Amino acid sequence: MASVHESLYFNPMMTNGVVHANVFGIKDWVTPYKIAVLVLLSEMGRAGGSAIGLLERRRLNQLLLPLLQGPDMTLTRLHKAIDESCPQLANSVQIRIKLMAEGELKDMEQFFDDLSDSFSGTDPEVHKTSVVGLFLRHMILAYNKLSFSQVYKLYTALQEYFQNAEKKAAAEEAEMDMTSPEGQLVGTMEREDLDVPSREEEIACSGPLSQKQAEYFLSQQASLLKNDETKALTPASLQKELNNLLKFNPDFAEAHYLSYLNSLRVQDVFSSTHSLLHYFDRLILTGAESKSNGDEGYGRSLRYAALNLAALHCRFGHYQQAELALQEAIRIAQESNDHVCLQHCLSWLYILEQKRSDSCVLLEHSVKKAVHFGLPYLASLGIQSLVQQRAFAGKTANKLMDALKDSDLLHWKHSLSELIDISIAQKTAIWRLYGRSTMALQQAQTLLSMNSLEALNLGVQQNNTESFAVVLCHLAELHAEQGCLAAAFEVLEHLKERFPPNSQHAQLWMLCEQKIQFGRAMNDGRYHVADSLVTGITALNSIEGMYRKAMVLQAQNQMSEAHKLLQKLLVHCQKMKNTEMVISVLLAVAELYWRASCHTIALPVLLQALALSREYRLQYLASETVLSLAFSQLILGIPEQALNILHMAIEPILADGAVLDKGRAMFLVAKCQVASAAAYEPQKKVEALESAILNLSEAKGYFAKVDCKEQIRDVLYLQARLYHMLGKAQERNRCAMLFRQLHQELPSHGVPLVNHL
Repeated sequence: MASVHESLYFNPMMTNGVVHANVFGIKDWVTPYKIAVLVLLSEMGRAGGSAIGLLERRRLNQLLLPLLQGPDMTLTRLHKAIDESCPQLANSVQIRIKLMAEGELKDMEQFFDDLSDSFSGTDPEVHKTSVVGLFLRHMILAYNKLSFSQVYKLYTALQEYFQNAEKKAAAEEAEMDMTSPEGQLVGTMEREDLDVPSREEEIACSGPLSQKQAEYFLSQQASLLKNDETKALTPASLQKELNNLLKFNPDFAEAHYLSYLNSLRVQDVFSSTHSLLHYFDRLILTGAESKSNGDEGYGRSLRYAALNLAALHCRFGHYQQAELALQEAIRIAQESNDHVCLQHCLSWLYILEQKRSDSCVLLEHSVKKAVHFGLPYLASLGIQSLVQQRAFAGKTANKLMDALKDSDLLHWKHSLSELIDISIAQKTAIWRLYGRSTMALQQAQTLLSMNSLEALNLGVQQNNTESFAVVLCHLAELHAEQGCLAAAFEVLEHLKERFPPNSQHAQLWMLCEQKIQFGRAMNDGRYHVADSLVTGITALNSIEGMYRKAMVLQAQNQMSEAHKLLQKLLVHCQKMKNTEMVISVLLAVAELYWRASCHTIALPVLLQALALSREYRLQYLASETVLSLAFSQLILGIPEQALNILHMAIEPILADGAVLDKGRAMFLVAKCQVASAAAYEPQKKVEALESAILNLSEAKGYFAKVDCKEQIRDVLYLQARLYHMLGKAQERNRCAMLFRQLHQELPSHGVPLVNHL
């Protein structure tokens, strides 16, 4: 299921992805890049509306804001950006900068003197209070404050800035002049390789950022980390840039917080704790909180520092340290009478209690208090957690969906798009838990076709969240269950592109991929490959790893080892109240008893599994258990009774079951028909055998979809026997030939061919 508690992290520097940077000591100053931007603005003013078309002016206006707020870039990239919007203006800017750089210092002086004329007249080109006007005034003021030596250094830097662009242009022109096709190909590849990391290189080489540039950089990276991590800087590059920011201003609190978020990406507990503590230390030292919240600001920082520390420890599984930090946050919040902070603490207290015991009462109290204090985000998260808890407790699906409907009303009312995604992912997981794959598929498609309610800029990929990863994993597993492995691996490839291995949600698709590969290897009879995959599954989920290790041992006829492992896993799952896995383990134990010809011992185990699956309303597992009971009755010599109870399970399996289970069900129906036909009259017996052959053909089609060769071999064996009984020699010989080919490829491991489900 989708994890809901990850959204409880208090993020004081972000509101809808916007960073509020209140403290920064570095003011705006003039750089060669900003002179180039000023030249662009000057040329736009001189050109007027007649020389520049409406579409080109619109593109230039859209380009201006990133140029004014973003970090410095090379002249080559700036010229390229302007050229894409208005080629004519790009040439004018290039010529103007060339004349200034190759001229004299007085040319730059005259340029800044002429900038003031933009504000003069009854109808000025630029309004003083506009974004462009403020930028021009800041640059003019910063330039006027420079001493003569500083002006000279600025002019020297401008010349170097222009010369570097000229050198790069000359190098590119030389590469374009290469005559050999191989040389042209190599040159193209080198330019492409240089273009990919150019943004990171420019940021790293641009020197210290001004206040506005730093704020823009932080807001951009924080938004990307939240919405589309793949487009943010790599963890190493981002940390390098943050260290550069902190070198010039160690008290820049928001940079420490972004460093904390960056460390969480790579699961670095030491660095994330260090950065989080530094953030709140700087927040208190600079007095930023006190200015906005009065005397209450100091205490507010302390209690939220303890709360975030508790959340951090909980994320890394340090529950004892998390509880101590949470107690400290509760104590300070109670002293300050901060009900909002106490509600956050109560939510995290539920998460800690959930690790040890049932905490339904605590969760219900948390939801009521959140509604009372007008905290829809926390109230909705509480409802989501309550629904998840009650789903594991076996509540009916209609009650759970009604509760989720109430939470959806809160989401849409308050435009909580992140929680809308979580709710849909939760519904997908609940329907899969209850064995309704069609409904799960519908919910998954609903989330994938949704657009985020948040206004995202910068080409950010929407819905790039944990909920999106969870739903895509469900989608891949659903396709794999239906035998559409190509489609499943396409979904996994998309997941790998969207969530790279170093991202925080990559473990979801890693586990999903390993499970699909494991199922494929088991169906192919490649148990050595399946055994090698168990290690990776265990690293990501120890319970799933143990269960699949037992399946491999069972397939390799290592019955005693498999039984010991299953018994150990059964005790652990019963202690952890993992009912779904308990039922799966009981079914595996029953299969071990079949293989050991202890069919009577398997019956109580199957009845226990059936009681649990019905108590917790796990319909699909209940259907699988009924199949196993029918098989036991067939082996015990009562096929008529087996056929009767098969009607209870066959419909849900054919409607929502995996292809492999559909094949097993039809194969079992055919075997029961054959066993029952022994007591029929000749004419009725022939009809029953022909019906069994049709069911066997259907089962073979299902098994072929997942390439389950062992089951296909068993079907061919039984079909050949039935054709022989009906006197159809040609069909018998064809099935016998196919059986022999598969039998030579997959030798029987000493197990009777028709004596297992």
